[in-house]
Amino acid sequence: MTSPSPTTPDRIRIGTRGSRLARWQAEWVAAALRERRPGLVVELIEIRTHGDRDRNSPLSAIGGTGLFTKEIQRAVLDGAVDVAVHSLKDLPTFGPEELVLGAVPGREDVADALIAPTHQTLEALPPGAHVGTGSHRRRAQVLHARPDLIVSAVRGNVETRMNLALDGKLDAVILAWAGLHRLGLHDRVTQRLEPPAVLPAVGQGALGIECRRDDPATLALLGLLDEPNSHRAVVAERRALAELEGGCMIPMAAWGRTSPEGRLLLDAAVFDPDGRTRVGTSLEGPADDPDALGLRAAEALRAQGADAILDAFRAGR
Repeated sequence: MTSPSPTTPDRIRIGTRGSRLARWQAEWVAAALRERRPGLVVELIEIRTHGDRDRNSPLSAIGGTGLFTKEIQRAVLDGAVDVAVHSLKDLPTFGPEELVLGAVPGREDVADALIAPTHQTLEALPPGAHVGTGSHRRRAQVLHARPDLIVSAVRGNVETRMNLALDGKLDAVILAWAGLHRLGLHDRVTQRLEPPAVLPAVGQGALGIECRRDDPATLALLGLLDEPNSHRAVVAERRALAELEGGCMIPMAAWGRTSPEGRLLLDAAVFDPDGRTRVGTSLEGPADDPDALGLRAAEALRAQGADAILDAFRAGR
């Protein structure tokens, strides 16, 4: 006897951070759900996270992993909201067992973006130029290419960080292309930093929509938004990160995508934060087993000394 299909809910509550980008992402999910389920009532509920409350301290000083996700996940677990919309690059690879990644919609462009109003490109920045980023991964890749630059840690929302360069307080800043594009600010970008030359963060450009594992009706609804190629790519990236016991703060990059032949491709790299050392791998595997590909990538990085690089990074924080 087959079990009955889960009843589609007529109302859904989405938990989101309050930043302009987070609201954009949650509103996009809400509109996509309404389009696929006419008559569905969608409510957005704003939740302040630890990372939002402390906008000045370096991320690593206030806990790093999960700063922008834990409170929203707790609201899902407590039943205050039904789903959480995250920037997937902020979502820890190890989370509550009761939650599941219900959907990964079609992924945005994974590139990083340089905003350098005067000099335009990374190559044209003069020695000693000041570049801002809050990411160890971006810092490492910039210094790997240009060890003569000065890279400073910056915090704040997209607009705050962008304006550090536009107002001349820094020579350049580096942000994710996806966030700038979603907010209509991509015209301020002076150079796209694209893979394979510059590899993105794990999950960069993707949204992750979580719900409770024991909520089949909501899971079925979220399934309408899932894009299989994007989902498989980020599963491979996240498995590699998890195997290296890394959170979203470590200097690791990964780029998963599907080839024209339907194979899953994965490039991954680990850096020391000053860019002196880089180990990397490029692998491919069947599209239906992204977990195995991520595991193989982690093993290949380990064979090149990734653990020692990451141990030194953790010890120095």
